[in-house]
Amino acid sequence: MAASLDKVLHRRFSSTGSSVSVLGLGTVKFGRNQGVKYPDGEGAPLPTDAEISSLLDLCRENGINLLDTAPAYGTSEERLGALLGARRRDFFIISKTGEEFTEGKSVHDFSAAHTLLSVDRSLQRLKTNYLDCVLVHAGRNDLEIINNTPVLETLALLKEQGKILSIGVSTYTVAGGRRAVELTDAVMVAYNKNYRDEKAVIDYAHEQGKAVLVKKGLASGHVNTLGGLKENIRFILETPGVTSLVFGSVSAVNILNNVRAARNIQ
Repeated sequence: MAASLDKVLHRRFSSTGSSVSVLGLGTVKFGRNQGVKYPDGEGAPLPTDAEISSLLDLCRENGINLLDTAPAYGTSEERLGALLGARRRDFFIISKTGEEFTEGKSVHDFSAAHTLLSVDRSLQRLKTNYLDCVLVHAGRNDLEIINNTPVLETLALLKEQGKILSIGVSTYTVAGGRRAVELTDAVMVAYNKNYRDEKAVIDYAHEQGKAVLVKKGLASGHVNTLGGLKENIRFILETPGVTSLVFGSVSAVNILNNVRAARNIQ
């Protein structure tokens, strides 16, 4: 395994008392190879258990402590649960609720009953008695989901019970993102050098002291169209209010390149 570099910076995650790395590892590639948008992902072989275990160690050695997963990521949760073992305490685990990937397509359910089932199932799959954060896996009708379904109310109840330490929403619109900031601990938004439509959400979350997770920061693997890896990572992480950039990878080389790009960011 490659020698570790300087560990990446950690930032406070909202008011939770926890800190997370400015780079987070998304794990869709651990468990799903259908209906994906990243290059060469459709039908690609999933990594072996040994490969995933090695990647988890590599992340830990380089200071990456944030893992992002979801029920919609195929077998990602089960595989992480089987492989983390004693390393569980070293990672801040984010999962989601509201989206399932079944028979090659996504289906959504934001009812109270499904939310309770989903979180309990994630706890079982991940072999843990708490989740550091659960995000609503919202669609483009994010504001309607936030305002007109019981999903956030149900997550808040689970937070009171200690099964979840923080809650948030993965959003698509500025209106949905701002509402998520008002009601939860964290928001996940798309943001990169070529896509800044949701920058207002980042600014608002920064004002309110809420965590901001960035998705699609590397344009689903098409970062070369954004002016280069290092420039884009630094652009995102140096934006005031951004807590962590979540990227998906099953390549040790890619992970180390991202760590290099994020070095010395304050």
